[in-house]
Amino acid sequence: MAVRPGKYFESGAWAASMGALAAGASFFAYYPIEPATDIAEQMIRNGPKQGMVIFEAEDEISALGAAIGASWAGAKAFTSTAGPGFSLMQEHISYAAMTETPVVLINGMREGPSTGQATKAAQQDLMQAKWGAHGDYETVVYVPYNVQEMFDLTVKAFNQAERWRVPALVMADKMTVLLMEEVVIPEKVEVVSRKRPKVPPEQFKPFEPEEDLVPPMPEFGTGYRVHVTGVTHDERGLPNSDDPWVHHKLVKRINDKIRKNRDKIVEYELFGDEDPEVLIFAYGFPARSAKEAVKLLRRAGKKAALFRPKTAWPFPDRELKEVARGAEKVVVVEWNYGQMLHNVLKVVPEEKVSFVYRIGEIPLDPEEILEEGGVRI
Repeated sequence: MAVRPGKYFESGAWAASMGALAAGASFFAYYPIEPATDIAEQMIRNGPKQGMVIFEAEDEISALGAAIGASWAGAKAFTSTAGPGFSLMQEHISYAAMTETPVVLINGMREGPSTGQATKAAQQDLMQAKWGAHGDYETVVYVPYNVQEMFDLTVKAFNQAERWRVPALVMADKMTVLLMEEVVIPEKVEVVSRKRPKVPPEQFKPFEPEEDLVPPMPEFGTGYRVHVTGVTHDERGLPNSDDPWVHHKLVKRINDKIRKNRDKIVEYELFGDEDPEVLIFAYGFPARSAKEAVKLLRRAGKKAALFRPKTAWPFPDRELKEVARGAEKVVVVEWNYGQMLHNVLKVVPEEKVSFVYRIGEIPLDPEEILEEGGVRI
């Protein structure tokens, strides 16, 4: 590891960089864009100490493309970006999903649409993380809310990418990337690596799945012949776009390996009472104010809780439905105009839900969350 285990007072960018190194990342590609440039600076400073290859690309499209290529060459690869760059990377996210390429993307969310209020903080890329690229596909998406989770969830993103052979995303708003606070680097972290072929090259089919729906992944240069293409392909990796049932079977599998294993992936925090009268739903940086709002309610004698998803996708819908069942009011808090709200409304009756939001870099304090959510202390 680039630093010794222990307590540090550092930024979210630093913590994410240490998380990538702790997870075994060996290739990093980037194009400068704030706030992700802070991650790039940390990788340039610390990555080569662990033998990491770092590539400054000509644009964000090339950065993710390089990371995909490096992954097939055997590297644990990742990139980092912010909103406009994330938009440019969407086609490669779709390609990585179709080719079952493990790759990690860390995004420092900012304002939009377009360049918007340039480099100001927001949570305006959440829907794009799920639906931005074309086609049916699944990713694993984490939403950290403090510096410690920038480390922890970056490690988990690498592990999920390697375990399921999917793109895994860390969607951190700008404030969480730049925030300075205590972070603990543990003595050991769990590190997962992709499965390798168990049969000799002449018997190997590169896209033949095992029982968990995930095929082993060979490394280029080890004797296994692999054809990697974004075109519909059979289990040998050979293009077959004429047969609709080949496409049906392939795309169903690359989705089902996440959907059928969602219970192994979904994470959330419930802070407060297990049977709340008032439930606040929030994620990322605004969840910090939401947690304080819950404390205000509980000090006033109300049963209250914060439901904070750590995975945006897969969404913890079943868990939220259970916690919200007995609540009189559910307050949804977002730093956008409602990109996760619709997921809450799928499992919570609309008449229970209040929506508190900000568009643009305007912070929400705990009292505002309660007042605008229609909650009296």
